[in-house]
Amino acid sequence: MYGGQAVIEGVMMRSPSFWAVAVRKPNGELADVWRPISSPMKRHWFLRLPVIRGVMALGESLGIGFRALAISTRFAIEDEDGEEGFELGGWAIASMFIFAIVFAVGLFKVSPAVITRLLSVSGVWFVLVEGAIRVSILVIYMALVSLIPDLRRVFAYHGAEHRVINAFEAEEELTPEKAMPYSVIHPRCGTAFLLWVMVLAIFVYAFIYYLFGSLDWYWLIATRIFMLLPIAGLAYELIRFAGKHRRSRVLAALLAPGLWLQRLTTREPSLDEVEVAIAAFKRVYELEAEHAVEREASTAEHPIDVMA
Repeated sequence: MYGGQAVIEGVMMRSPSFWAVAVRKPNGELADVWRPISSPMKRHWFLRLPVIRGVMALGESLGIGFRALAISTRFAIEDEDGEEGFELGGWAIASMFIFAIVFAVGLFKVSPAVITRLLSVSGVWFVLVEGAIRVSILVIYMALVSLIPDLRRVFAYHGAEHRVINAFEAEEELTPEKAMPYSVIHPRCGTAFLLWVMVLAIFVYAFIYYLFGSLDWYWLIATRIFMLLPIAGLAYELIRFAGKHRRSRVLAALLAPGLWLQRLTTREPSLDEVEVAIAAFKRVYELEAEHAVEREASTAEHPIDVMA
């Protein structure tokens, strides 16, 4: 599978073994940087088990995403002398990563539980009201950030990324003009993933309530934090399955809210923005193809003996 992410004035695309960033510089030129992916999932079979692989994929995607953002800032920002901006260092990226995780957990996981507790709701209604508050916070948050002018350009590149992935999966020729008719919505989008994390949490926390009943406030917060990874793993499996069975009407109906929500995080891209997304995609596609050829050649040179 191929996927990606919008960055500042550009797009990051990734394949199983590589990721690349293409950025439109202030002078109009395209800059691109690529890196290999050394995933522990390739080395350890148990990390590829269902649900676990979703947690690993989420961690890898966040790490690559922050590194891609750091690279994009270097190319997208120039000073008065035309010099490129600076690239964020490892400590800065790590600090941003930690802040983002803490912020997301606090806003979307802990605060809904605290608000619901303050409303003195009890029983199974606690889980339902908490879930409604959690989804509402997500929608309101996305609606508010979509109003920020600078983020609208990022959302346009998000739409360009989806448009190129959709064109590729339809086996269309990857040119800006040929890719433009395709949708800016995609079922494997991180926006849909976030929504399903929120929805699946309702069922998981309902099951916890069925087992243990009402929890003290400290256990309540602990379950919201520590159950995040298993819930994210389940949401990953759902999104992955839906991406492989996009023609199913039942799945289409189930995933429809996540697709609607993408209207807040995508904008109609221009031809120039689609061109940037295509540049990033072609880079990882070519690298993946070369890697496959090298792997096949290595296997042919060193065949594995199998004892009958």
